[in-house]
Amino acid sequence: MSKEASPGVLAVLGYHKIGPPPPGGWETWSYVPEETFASHLRYLRETGWQVIDLAAFLHGLAAPQTLPRRAALLTFDDGYRSNLTVAVPWLQRFSFPAVLFVPTDFIGRRNTFDANVEPEEEICTWADLRELERAGVAVQSHGCSHRTLSDLGPREWEREIVRSRAVLEEGLGRPVEVFCYPYGDGGRDPEEVRRVLGAAGYRAAYLYGGGPSTIPPADAYCLPRLAMGPDTDLRAALGAFSPDAEA
Repeated sequence: MSKEASPGVLAVLGYHKIGPPPPGGWETWSYVPEETFASHLRYLRETGWQVIDLAAFLHGLAAPQTLPRRAALLTFDDGYRSNLTVAVPWLQRFSFPAVLFVPTDFIGRRNTFDANVEPEEEICTWADLRELERAGVAVQSHGCSHRTLSDLGPREWEREIVRSRAVLEEGLGRPVEVFCYPYGDGGRDPEEVRRVLGAAGYRAAYLYGGGPSTIPPADAYCLPRLAMGPDTDLRAALGAFSPDAEA
């Protein structure tokens, strides 16, 4: 397929934690070693993927022609403080922006929503979130309580969607326009969820899992992300979209 005839591609990478577990913790698939993370960033740079920021992504929803043919968006779920202390220095070395999704009930607390599944770790404080934003990491909504929408009734998940946005906008002083479904769960009534998201002012929402998607996306409220773990083979996941593969 010629370069001119090919649709653009967007690869959204979904991370949780960069670096080792805390003292007394244990390894899980959510922990991506620092050097592995750095190798992912190098791969994107060396193979011609252009890492875009949230503003470019949102503009591209309405004007797909403004996005690069091979666009990547780096995202982090849950707001772990290690994203600030470990991931951000690497992002800055590559001059890459990113997006962080935080559950508002846990700002400045710990990830008790994953008790006995993941080691307990610090979630960013408001001061940390503002520092992330200054470093080029856009902070967006991951709901309030980090519960799956399918386990909640309509009033509860409407609160998760609407209130989390209001809390973040008040705390950060700017619009919040993207939602990330906790555990990648879009609810038992996706159409109604989309309606509430749109009415609340969100322009897009992310799942967890999947691969690259064409630009423009078929459904801005059901966007796939490549789940990133310590053993994720980024070359295998994105290699089909490399310049050599398209030749």
